[in-house]
Amino acid sequence: MAKSLRSKWKRKMRAEKRKKNAPKELARLKQALSLDVKGEAAMSDMQEIATVVPADKIKKQADVDMAETVGDDGKMDLDSKRSKKTLLDENGQYPAWMSQRQAKKMKGKRMAKKGGQGKKKKKGIAW
Repeated sequence: MAKSLRSKWKRKMRAEKRKKNAPKELARLKQALSLDVKGEAAMSDMQEIATVVPADKIKKQADVDMAETVGDDGKMDLDSKRSKKTLLDENGQYPAWMSQRQAKKMKGKRMAKKGGQGKKKKKGIAW
């Protein structure tokens, strides 16, 4: 796909824009990576380009997350009141992630199976 004139033009213009902005972008990256006399990047310059978060804060957050997961046994919360075969819960509702079309299809299968068992022959002429 993507062979229309519009998409070709847009692709061409994006390439030209990349060419035009490449020197500026390269300069900003070099500036961000250049180190001061102390060996640290200037924080004021870095804050323009990216969000700066201290490393110890990230480590503390990771430790807290790990402590929470140790308490878990690694199992997901499953709906134990939901039928695995029909996916209906105790109120006869399908899960939220199921589309209406899929629910209707499953209901049709359920009703066909239910209706086929206790069906009586109709009186009259059978063609």
